[in-house]
Amino acid sequence: MVAQAPTVPGRTAPSAPRARAAGGVPKWLWVIPPVAVIALAVVYPLVEVITRTFTDKAGDSAGFSTWHDTLTDAAVLRALGTTLEVAALSTVGCVVVGSFLAIVLAFVPFPGASAVVRLIEAVVSFPSFLIPLALGVLLGPVGVVDAVLKPLGGGTGSLMSSIWGVVAAEVAFYTPFVVRPMLASFTQFPSVQIDVASSLGAGPLTIVRRVVLPAAVPALAAATSLTFLLTLNEFGIVLFTGAKDVITLPMLIYTKAIVGLDFATAAVLATVQLAISVGVYVIYRALLGREDA
Repeated sequence: MVAQAPTVPGRTAPSAPRARAAGGVPKWLWVIPPVAVIALAVVYPLVEVITRTFTDKAGDSAGFSTWHDTLTDAAVLRALGTTLEVAALSTVGCVVVGSFLAIVLAFVPFPGASAVVRLIEAVVSFPSFLIPLALGVLLGPVGVVDAVLKPLGGGTGSLMSSIWGVVAAEVAFYTPFVVRPMLASFTQFPSVQIDVASSLGAGPLTIVRRVVLPAAVPALAAATSLTFLLTLNEFGIVLFTGAKDVITLPMLIYTKAIVGLDFATAAVLATVQLAISVGVYVIYRALLGREDA
């Protein structure tokens, strides 16, 4: 008969160490593969990019001279201003259009509303360059609208090759990123508040302005910051719109690295873009956490 260790009343027998997973492998070992993948795919390239910012075009060490030359370049400052302008205008357009669509879809029942929601969501699956191409067919200098307006003495002119063409394409592509969270917020909105406000004599616009929208502020703030982050880093839409005078930071990075082979300057611009994007993402996460709370 095998002797057993005495047990103390009220206590259970000691269990196997929790630090080991099935098969006796320590659990902390399972952390190594994903950490290694992240280190190789993300951390290492970022370190290389940041290190490249302290060299010159030939790859020789240059200290902070590349930073100084890049950040004092008038073309870079213009590109930074254009990037922020396009992102701000596009975000405002997405918020206005997306909020209007979400309110109509949530509070104005009509046949086919669910199909419209699915159609709006399907836009996200499109490649981004498809939107400026489609708008070019519609609003371009030889587009459908221009063909209709020219006999009347009008026309779209150079709309699609201007900053407004870029903004229109980005609004068309990124509006679903506002519609979806706003709809999710509206589905949790108690309809009794609308009934009470209506019984007190409030009109539809007053109800939307003073009852509906204040309740959706966290969702709207999160959607706004996410849309600004996405439009800030947009490259394909700007490229395929063909607006030669609209030079954003992603476009300038592409030009410096691929066309000019100036990887040092491109690395500085990419680092600046990364810092701005991370800052906006931190704001987005903070607003999203407030919405979840």
